Amino acid sequence: MADPRKTDTIAAVATPPGTGGIGIIRISGPDSLAILHRLFRPYKRREIFDSHKLYYGTVVSSEGHIIDEVLATYMRGPATYTREDVVELHSHGSWLVLQTLLAEILRAGARAADPGEFTKRAFLAGRIDLTQAEAVIDLLQARTTGGLRLAAEQMQGRLAAELEPVQKALARILAVVEVAIDFPDDDVEILDNHQLLESLQTEVLNRLDRLLSFADRGKVMREGVRVVIAGRPNVGKSSLLNALLQQERALVTEVPGTTRDTIEEMISVQGIPLHLVDTAGIHEHGDLVEGLGIERALAALDHADLVLFLVDAKKGFTPSDEELYKRISGRRHIVVLNKKDLVKKNDLEALSGQFPHRRVVTISARTGENITALQDALYTVLTAEFDLRERPSCAPNVRHQAILEKTRTSCLRLARALRNGAPADLVAVEVQDALDIMGDIVGLTTPEDVLDIIFAEFCIGK
Repeated sequence: MADPRKTDTIAAVATPPGTGGIGIIRISGPDSLAILHRLFRPYKRREIFDSHKLYYGTVVSSEGHIIDEVLATYMRGPATYTREDVVELHSHGSWLVLQTLLAEILRAGARAADPGEFTKRAFLAGRIDLTQAEAVIDLLQARTTGGLRLAAEQMQGRLAAELEPVQKALARILAVVEVAIDFPDDDVEILDNHQLLESLQTEVLNRLDRLLSFADRGKVMREGVRVVIAGRPNVGKSSLLNALLQQERALVTEVPGTTRDTIEEMISVQGIPLHLVDTAGIHEHGDLVEGLGIERALAALDHADLVLFLVDAKKGFTPSDEELYKRISGRRHIVVLNKKDLVKKNDLEALSGQFPHRRVVTISARTGENITALQDALYTVLTAEFDLRERPSCAPNVRHQAILEKTRTSCLRLARALRNGAPADLVAVEVQDALDIMGDIVGLTTPEDVLDIIFAEFCIGK
């Protein structure tokens, strides 16, 4: 029995909350046109609405009151986002107006859409695959031009296109194996295991490895890199945060321990999004509140992609610095010597020499001196560590990455079966398993509960 929620008419406000010049309500489903006829009064009276044209008029409530002047458009399926009949009302952007209009639409027979339900219907109708649907989320949440470009490429089906040769190669292997199963007497002649292994390596495993190598880069471009500023109290962590942001975001005083909690802000360094985290000074303490802040600072360190270890160059590398550095030295980090404007050049060079084979940058967070050099160092470290010099045109997200790794594991089992001369029917099972796993990426074999989780990440109205 069909799920009635997949065939009814849904509606939602498609523009974000707040006051704006224009607000949009979207309706999709079999009753869209009937609802338009029921509520909309065009300026020039008409019985038929041509598809994909705008009409000026008013929306009238069930009591006969005019709610707002609007532009209305009816789009006949399947030439729509959901492949269903779709109606949009473009009203004034008052949130009260939009909510009043939506209430009338729901009263007229529509149901309030779930988060992501319009895009889910587009996916279920076959207009887009699951990777393209997920790219819509990435596009809406993009914070840098790099993340925006990746999302736009993904919406065009770039990842599915990259996977297509892999699926075809596995399908060809399966076809050969199935012929061997159908003609067992010719098994030896039909199954050339060496050739199948070569095809599996060059056309499948190499391509999977290449896509997986892009996963970390894609994560960086989508989500950014978590950069934690750490050090003892009063070494200038908050001043550094302000200098990088070019605004007075964190409170700065001469009193040690001013920062009692983590402060997070976002910046972009040459196209790479950075989540900057300012932390409480880490040291021995007796204050309960300060202690909670230090616990949060240590937790932030544990989840950092990169640490800026800040040292007060005027005081030098103290035993407290050394104790904290033991915790940081094994992580990806940059040593930042602050307050260079207060220290002689020879003393700075001597202090830098205490960190051999480490990247060291000397700055003055107070004056802004060498902040550009620190940004350059950040970019150099991140492009090297995450191999961002080659920007991928598509990159797997966390879900894709997990599926690709499972596919790769399945293909390695297949390779082992071929090398060991396993029976054709066992080889066929391994090939089919790899194909089934891959189908989960584009949504061919994705369970309903997983789809619900993916589309629940969307905003309502998309």
